[in-house]
Amino acid sequence: MLLYKYENVPQEYLDKIICDKCKTEITDELEAQEMHYIRFMGGYNSVFGDMNTIECDICQSCLYDMIKDIYRIREE
Repeated sequence: MLLYKYENVPQEYLDKIICDKCKTEITDELEAQEMHYIRFMGGYNSVFGDMNTIECDICQSCLYDMIKDIYRIREE
């Protein structure tokens, strides 16, 4: 016999994303899919500091503005 007990457990969910550059609040699912999340750790003698964790959440518009003069498109 299987007996189940039900509990109300608070659940965390994503409400919105805020671009670290322009501070736009993203709530639309399709726009959220185009966000870019930069996460890395600075290595020895890094300009970011040895072993510091660097994080940045950037919307597609800000990323485009930042790299529009240097990016390449590679067609498959």
